[in-house]
Parts: sequence; structure tokens; C-alpha cells
Amino acid sequence: MPLKAKITLPAWVTGTRMYSTPTADLLKEQPGDEPDDVIFSNNYGVRSIELNRPKKLNSLNGSMARKIIPRLQEWQKSQLANIVVIKGAGRAFCAGGDVAALANWNTEGRVGQQRSADYFALEYKLDHLIATYTKPYVAFMDGITMGGGVGLSVHAPFRIATENTLFAMPETTIGFFPDVGASFFLPRMEGEMGTYLALTSEQLKGVDVFYHGIATHYINSASLPDLEGRLAELTFPDYMELKDRHRIVNDTIEEFCTGLPAERPHISGKLRETIDSCFSEKHLTIKDIFDALKAVETGPDPKLAEWAVKTAETMNTRSPTSVLVTLKQMRIGKSWNIAQAFQEEYNIAAKFMAHSDFVEGVTARLIRREKARPQWKPNTFQEVEADQITEFFRTEETLPLISSGPGTMYHEYPHAWINLPTEEEVISYMSQGKATSPEEVIEHFFQLRDGKQGVREKVAEILERKSNAI
Repeated sequence: MPLKAKITLPAWVTGTRMYSTPTADLLKEQPGDEPDDVIFSNNYGVRSIELNRPKKLNSLNGSMARKIIPRLQEWQKSQLANIVVIKGAGRAFCAGGDVAALANWNTEGRVGQQRSADYFALEYKLDHLIATYTKPYVAFMDGITMGGGVGLSVHAPFRIATENTLFAMPETTIGFFPDVGASFFLPRMEGEMGTYLALTSEQLKGVDVFYHGIATHYINSASLPDLEGRLAELTFPDYMELKDRHRIVNDTIEEFCTGLPAERPHISGKLRETIDSCFSEKHLTIKDIFDALKAVETGPDPKLAEWAVKTAETMNTRSPTSVLVTLKQMRIGKSWNIAQAFQEEYNIAAKFMAHSDFVEGVTARLIRREKARPQWKPNTFQEVEADQITEFFRTEETLPLISSGPGTMYHEYPHAWINLPTEEEVISYMSQGKATSPEEVIEHFFQLRDGKQGVREKVAEILERKSNAI
């Protein structure tokens, strides 16, 4: 039996609680803020945000967040601003947060850890503002979209993937956990895709980002400038409700959808069924998941067996503490509302800043660029005690958010109708006995979604995979 490692978390074990700094203070310009890391522009009714750190893959830092928040607040009140578009310069939309700076601050003790916690407070305030924004917000997820970049896009009503999109939540790789509202959106993905992506940091590319519901639309990257120009031409009466504005924007984006490069996502069919089975919510422990993967490894399908071996090996290279925190996060996050998700994540993030795995993971993976497994502490799943994981979910404080009111605490995205049909919708419709053939089901949802691109392909894949269950 391995020894149980005791982890001291000085930020709260000593009685010092990591309270977030007030929003007004977080928005004050800081030494080292870059003047042109975000570029804002106006084109008739469109207000554009361009993340402008291409050499850093547009990694989000405090300087950028301090500029974006007041602009969004300003545009939200302006009658001249109809639509907000966010995009990235170069080959990335946004590859994540600037975690190398945070890891360096954390080595300074509690003061540095508080500085890191303040960054997360600022980032989560921005993400929640986007999630509750009262004007159409369109994210061009063209290129690398990971971590902090996901927070800037995935909660928006319009999320456009292209052939260049590369999505991932790679936090367990660096001794952290999927944040930026991942507690909300990952558990709400169909089946167990969210849990799978969270625990493994697996990447989704191109049209797969659309098929799995992370993006709402898929268009060719060459069309993005023309789309932005077309959006600038849209005008809305002052009395028009947000949902009606969203419908017009949705129809406009659909004009630029000229075809999909594949009829099915890469993760579909038997592989998708296996993921849902192995990462099922009935598996309460990490051992349960590893046992399920082992059963697939010894099963009759060699391709699935190879996948199971690779998946188990991948999870064993991640921080055991991070994986276990993430697993619990995925299991309980579905009960959190959108505001609670960011507030709970702030407490978890602050505690990770006082945990050695974050500094070790960032230093090993992103600074020294080592291929070897980092020296995690504890180093195995067996060494992590249950109360150590529970401690991450103990609420220290409630993070004050910028947006408030009933509409800012929803349990389901209010703009879900823009997405492709879900498995739950298709199965529910089939159970009513209103359709006598797969073609009728496909046509029903195609009409229900006003001819949206991808509906036929998505519903056909669901019917093929769920034929025994329907």
C-alpha cells in the first residue's frame, strides 16, 4: 500500500483566506500592461474585438481582460452597437490563459498566489459577462481555441468553427482543472463527451467541434471577413427582443454555410458508444473508469482496444489530483447555474494556486517543454486522499460577478435552439411514435431548425447509433 502524501495548502490552512479583489481595482491598469494586445474597431453596427498577441497564440492575460470588460459594458449600453464579434490575430483564436506568469507568481508565496487568484477572478467575471450579454455576440473560433479562449467563446450564442479550429481543455496536463465555466458546459455536452474531454484533454478538430455542439456553425475561414461585413449591415429596431435579434444573426450566418467536409464526426458510432459507457456517470470513482477501459482493452474490437489502452495511459500521465478534482467537478457541475459555476471555479482555482502540481505542471510542460511525466505530488491516484479532493470544493467566498439578476443565473443556455438537435430531442421525438421512418425524423428536425446546415447529418448519426435504444 503506497504512503499517503499530505499536501499543505498554506493559503487557507494557516487561516489566510484568498478573497478576490473588488472589480474596480481589478480593472485598473497595471505595470506591464501591453497597449496593443487587444484591438477594437467599429464597422457600422458591428463592434470587433481582436486578440492581438499572435506570437503568444493570443494567450489571455490580465491586461487583455482589463481592456475587454469595460468595452463590452460600454457597447451593451450603446444604441449604435448592434453585434459584437471577437476574433484572434494569426493562427490562434486564443490558446488559453497566460499560465506561465501565474506559475511564476505562485512561487512568491501567498502574495503571489493571491495575485494569481485575482487574475482568475477577473477572467471569470469577463466570461460570465459574455455568458449573460444582452446583445448578439459572435465568436470566430478560427484556429487554436483552448482554455481561456474557450471561456471567451463557448458561452456565446454564436460560435463559429472553421477548418482551422482546434479545441481542447488541456488543464489536467498542467496540474490544473477545466475552468472558464467548463463546470457548466462540459457536463451538459451529449452523453459523456464532456467528461471524456475533461479527463483526457483530448482535442477536437474542424467540423467535429461543430458536430459535438461546441460550435453553433461551421464555415470556411476565407468567408469570415465577408460574414463580418454582412453582420455590420444588420440593423435592429430598438424594441426588438434579443431572441429575435439572435434569429436574424443566425439566419445571416447560415447564408455563409456552404457545406460540411464530413458527414459524421470522427468520434461517432462504436467509439462514441464506448466513450459514453466508459465515462458514464454511474462510474463514481476513477477506478471504475479504469476498470471499464480495461474491459474494452480485452474485448473483441482491436481498434477500440487500442483506444482504451491509449486513453488509460493518457490519464495516468495527468496530475492525479487534477483528474480527481475534475471528475468530481463533472459529476456535480450539471447542478450548478451559470453564475454558481464561475463562483465555485474561483474557489477551486485559488486552491490550485497553492498546490505544487500547478507550478510543476506549467514548468515541466510549458517552460522546460519536457516530454517526461511531471513529478506530481501525490504521484498516483492511490495516494490522493478523499478529503484532499473534498477540500477543493469547500467554499471560501462568493465571487461577485459583473452581471446580476435572474437572467444571469440560468441552468440551461437560453440560446440552445441555435445548436444542432440533441440526442435527447431525437429520442424523445421518436418515442412519441409520430414518425414511421428515419427519413421522416430527419426531415422533422430539418424543418424545425429552419434548414440549418448539419441537421440532416447529425440526426442521421444519432439514429444509426441509437437505433437499438429508440
